Amino acid sequence: MADEKDSDRYPGIDRTNDRPVYVVGGGPGGLAAAAALRERGVRAVVLERSESVGASWRRHYDRLHLHTTRRLSALPGLPMPRSFGRWVSRDDVVRYLDKYAEFHALEIVTGVEVSRIEPAGNDWVLHATGGRRLTGRAVVVATGFNHTPHLPDWPGRDTYQGRLLHAGEYRNPGPFAGKDVLVVGVGNTGAEIAVDLVEGGAARVRLAVRTVPHIVRRSTAGWPAQRTGILVRRLPVRLVDRAGEVMCRIAVPDLAAQGLPRPDTGLYSRVKEGAVPVQDVGLIDAVRTGRVEPVAALESFDDGKAVLADGTRISPDAVIAATGYRRGLEDMVGHLGVLDERGRPVVHGGRTPAQAPGLYFTGFTNPISGMLREMAIDARKIAKALA
Repeated sequence: MADEKDSDRYPGIDRTNDRPVYVVGGGPGGLAAAAALRERGVRAVVLERSESVGASWRRHYDRLHLHTTRRLSALPGLPMPRSFGRWVSRDDVVRYLDKYAEFHALEIVTGVEVSRIEPAGNDWVLHATGGRRLTGRAVVVATGFNHTPHLPDWPGRDTYQGRLLHAGEYRNPGPFAGKDVLVVGVGNTGAEIAVDLVEGGAARVRLAVRTVPHIVRRSTAGWPAQRTGILVRRLPVRLVDRAGEVMCRIAVPDLAAQGLPRPDTGLYSRVKEGAVPVQDVGLIDAVRTGRVEPVAALESFDDGKAVLADGTRISPDAVIAATGYRRGLEDMVGHLGVLDERGRPVVHGGRTPAQAPGLYFTGFTNPISGMLREMAIDARKIAKALA
């Protein structure tokens, strides 16, 4: 159990009530869960390893805007201000999260990293910074979908003489003005960084593509793609695949001549496998006009050159790896049998694993209906389950 030393070490943990629900992670998912629990009269303590809430959002690249609408991205109990506009910027998301924590008077302890979670009878013990042990009646894990940057160990990587960085380190195109840049990965992050680079003065931008993505318009005639994602979630996969193919042929030009052919698998089938479509924020026009050049996947480096899957050897000044993130949950909960083969929780929201009752997860899915929207739904379900 938490004792007086724990309370002294972590100011903000009330020693008069030492069995709260602990929420691990002070991002949108964790804050939403804590607010929903507080609304139902359940004490929740948020443990955040950094010095502020929304740490991952503060590190995102400058031009980032939500691909979901303001109205459908608010967390429980506090709408996003209309002044943020329809597509909310990174900076405004950070402002919103700061205000959200203040508005709900959430109990947040920063500078605390949880390394391992273990059951203890009907309670849970969290091993935290400094060798401390905290005991709660339940735990909500909300450490985030983008927790640990994944940088592939390409053969010969050490021979590359240019600048190699993960997309998580990219902020703006300034350092790459006049440079030849290879962006690896054509998810939403890679696509937007490629556009940012060409608009910011990079001399040449190539986009390494392993699997051709589905590209959708963020909004068509005022109708956001997010609303379509919400409407189709419970429809048969084949039906949505067919409808998606028709819509994409109408809304997205054929870019095969530019090296970006249409995918040969269904849009929703791909979503079910965990790959969301790329929402267009300029990629279509940049590829169509030749400012962004799709190329084969990066396979290795050799004698300082980047070697592509088709055998082409190129010498970019910089390589930006938009190669995704790992959830980083193995050390914390991997021993509990609650993760799948990809390291993601087997349940989320109001459901708790049969072998680990009282352990909840939120923020580890990437739905086409919008991650923030789903976090808000998860938060209410978790609070209902624990109230």
